[in-house]
Amino acid sequence: MGDNKVIATVGFDNDAYIRRQSEQITKRIGEFGGKLYLEFGGKLFDDYHAARVLPGFEPDSKVRMLQKLSDDVEIVIVINAGDIEKNKMRSDIGITYDTDVLRLIDVYRNLKLYVGSVVIAQYAGQASADAFKERLERSGIRVFINYTIDGYPYNVRHIVGENGYGKNEYIETTHPLVVVTAPGPGSGKMATCLSQLYHENMRGVQAGYAKFETFPIWNLSLKHPLNLAYEAATADLNDVNMIDPYHFEAYGIPAVNYNRDVEIFPVLNTIFKKISGESPYKSPTDMGVNMTGYCITDDSAVIKASCDEIIRRYFNTLCDRRRGRASDSSVEKLELLMKQAGISVDDRPVVKSALDRSYEIGGQPAIAIQLPDGRVVTGKTSDLLGPASAALLNAVKALGFIERSVHLINPETIEPIQKLKTEILGNRNPRLHSDEALIALSISASESETARCAMRHLATLRGCEAHSTIILAQVDEDLYRRLGINLTCEPQYNTKNLFHK
Repeated sequence: MGDNKVIATVGFDNDAYIRRQSEQITKRIGEFGGKLYLEFGGKLFDDYHAARVLPGFEPDSKVRMLQKLSDDVEIVIVINAGDIEKNKMRSDIGITYDTDVLRLIDVYRNLKLYVGSVVIAQYAGQASADAFKERLERSGIRVFINYTIDGYPYNVRHIVGENGYGKNEYIETTHPLVVVTAPGPGSGKMATCLSQLYHENMRGVQAGYAKFETFPIWNLSLKHPLNLAYEAATADLNDVNMIDPYHFEAYGIPAVNYNRDVEIFPVLNTIFKKISGESPYKSPTDMGVNMTGYCITDDSAVIKASCDEIIRRYFNTLCDRRRGRASDSSVEKLELLMKQAGISVDDRPVVKSALDRSYEIGGQPAIAIQLPDGRVVTGKTSDLLGPASAALLNAVKALGFIERSVHLINPETIEPIQKLKTEILGNRNPRLHSDEALIALSISASESETARCAMRHLATLRGCEAHSTIILAQVDEDLYRRLGINLTCEPQYNTKNLFHK
């Protein structure tokens, strides 16, 4: 057991963020005469990256901010026809982009936010896009088509004309604030917003465009760990934070933006001028409405949380490379970011605890979990449980001050589960994965006060840190994620098999 006490310090004022962000967006709507197309980057809800690096930020803050403006908000969801055609997946939740559009519609509706339509962007006759359009329309959802445009985005003369934006279908919107969002990057959000500005202008309607990205934080330093953590999160996209040269030239104030927005700004500026005769912006930073940096209340807490996130991203990328999902260059970028932040894997206490425990048991797999009070518990493989299950049970025992030797799960409960796995379902591994162990624990809790005590402490694990000496099965990784445990793994498998579930 470790004795380094963990003090959870709030470093972000979430209420102030919701208030200031909604005020800023309302102000921007007024600056454009009452109609604003807001390109919404990143996750509109369940933003756990922001919650990890900004202690105090609530994962649903951005949705709550929009709910304050709900009478004025209309959501347009954009999906790239090419992504439909190739069944592009959202790796974090394991579903295709087109399926995620359906999920997003349901989520927004349940939150009482109006979903006006879906846009299929970069359409070029894809049969799968046609089928998806028909499916949406049968469900009563309006669908509009935006086409591929030759020479996009540099041939402005052609783009801003009847054979460019002009051939796109005009999206009929009814609310002052049109939030344009998507299942993932590269879907066509910006192009959709600019196409709408063209069509609104052709109809004599005054409208504007703005961009809402949580990261990077424009009014923090370029190498602030919070901005470095954003680079770590987008290492596979080759995003690079940089000082916005246009903003500095216009105002003499350093502002942080990222390379893609800086590189495309001259083109956007020309498009704005072509559409309406003038550009409303002097820099890509001007386009943003992000108030996050103004709501940081404890910079040291944010720095600590951001450094922790960079290390976690490093381990995750090592494992992705082991799985064949990440490149050497992504790993090298994470290593560089750690050097810039002045940190190493030694700054993650659970790493040493897990490796030490594995060494003690002869190199067998081990997992360490650091509890909110700083204690570290470990788990290893046994005849009944995998290391992920053992570590969870040991953690809730420690939190409930239950003796380590006490069995939380009746062996008579485990035996039939093992038989089901091996004799009926054909699984070679009889040990319980973490989800199976928690089901067995819940069964035991019906008769055991000790098991009920342990169950009550599962919620306390949210925000805890964990490290495994092997890459865990997907079911265990998913369960830890749902419990809110920040898990990292060594980039090693438990066997030398080529195929791993």
